[in-house]
Amino acid sequence: MRKTRLAVAAMLLASVTCGMLTGCGEESKYEKPLDSATAEEVGQIAASDARLKGELTNKTVKWMANWDINPDGTGKSTPIELEIFHDRYQGVIEYHQVDWNSRFDALANAINGDEGIDFFPASDLDCIPKGAIKEMFVPIDDYIDFSDPLFADMKEEMDLFQWKGKHYIIVNDVTGDNCVVIYNRDTMEENGLKDPAKLFEEGKWDWKAFQDSLQQFVDPDNGQFGIDGWWFEAGLSATCGVPYIGLEDGKLVNNLKDPAIERLQNWMFELGTTNCVAIGVGDYGWTAMPNYIGEGKTLYYPCGAWALYNDTWKKDFGENAMFVPMPKDPNASEYYIPCGLDGYVMVKGGKNPEGVAKFAACKRVTITNERANEIATEQLYKDYGWTDEMVNMLHKCHEMAKANPHYDFYTAVSNDVKDILDSNENGIRAASKGQTQWSESVGVINSAIDAYLADANG
Repeated sequence: MRKTRLAVAAMLLASVTCGMLTGCGEESKYEKPLDSATAEEVGQIAASDARLKGELTNKTVKWMANWDINPDGTGKSTPIELEIFHDRYQGVIEYHQVDWNSRFDALANAINGDEGIDFFPASDLDCIPKGAIKEMFVPIDDYIDFSDPLFADMKEEMDLFQWKGKHYIIVNDVTGDNCVVIYNRDTMEENGLKDPAKLFEEGKWDWKAFQDSLQQFVDPDNGQFGIDGWWFEAGLSATCGVPYIGLEDGKLVNNLKDPAIERLQNWMFELGTTNCVAIGVGDYGWTAMPNYIGEGKTLYYPCGAWALYNDTWKKDFGENAMFVPMPKDPNASEYYIPCGLDGYVMVKGGKNPEGVAKFAACKRVTITNERANEIATEQLYKDYGWTDEMVNMLHKCHEMAKANPHYDFYTAVSNDVKDILDSNENGIRAASKGQTQWSESVGVINSAIDAYLADANG
């Protein structure tokens, strides 16, 4: 149990972060090395773990993303996997920064320009099959040995992302931090509401408890708002356990007419028509306001836990901020939450796929080596100011995701499919605006989605 609990930290310290300021191909401007004692101990782990095999001829691995693996401006120290990579293979991660919204265009330009980008994050869950169809990424099968003790445990998860019989994502771990409900306990107490963490502990944190608390709190005329953020629709959708677009037996599947999704969307319509969604209600406006959580003006901010992977989260969410998993669908057979992953895809034209594989091995050592995880946990407390309760809650989220791993591929097919299903008019967000019933949206978009999937499936 202890080993499993500590696996939380390794995933946290290399998770998606915001506001990276390092330029393309430059080393990080934010140096935050490990202290000498910790660095020495990590060096011993790197030298003694027999699962790290061979040597690396090309020491530089080129990483393109909107966040840096190296220490950055978020307060994190050198990630343990990076320190192991340095010590064991003398490896260096060269960061090529891109804007999140244009990252695929930037990657395509880099591929066409033969810049030799080696790897790209898979954690946004929009790479495969789109990137395989467009031949931006290459299969990992020639570089990852699924019988290797470091990767054997992840084979089943990597199988979920097969396309045309090939594996494309190096899955380091399944994560439960893709979307959590951030809130402030002071707001709960001041308004006579029960702490969601307590409800979760009691097995009572479900759609009804979520909605009841919103309806008790929301009062737009008096500046009290419900659900904020740009991620709650997909986060809530995942709790029914049925993806809008699935990937089964290597084929994309349209589930828009599934009864579970219809039930979920009808519930979101009810939230929208009762002012429980903050965006656009009263004088709230159309800009997300995470600081309203700390100010007691908004009740819930569903978001990736990356919003807490920094040393400034208290400024937005308040000193007494906490989080819980998305609420359980009371009709679902299991407690499904939005699943994420820690992993990479290998880029077409990369010059150092062996380096990517070695770095992934270092990440797997960080996750599975008990002492490496202990060190990573110490960093978590020191760098980000988390409490035991926060770490334990995140551990529980990861545990839940691993118990029922499931993914939605609606952003990973093509821009056309993503634009339709992300639309506020007839996509998955429309019902929560309280203006369009799901049955109407499906009537408008279903045939187009069928056509796009048929084209992608080939």
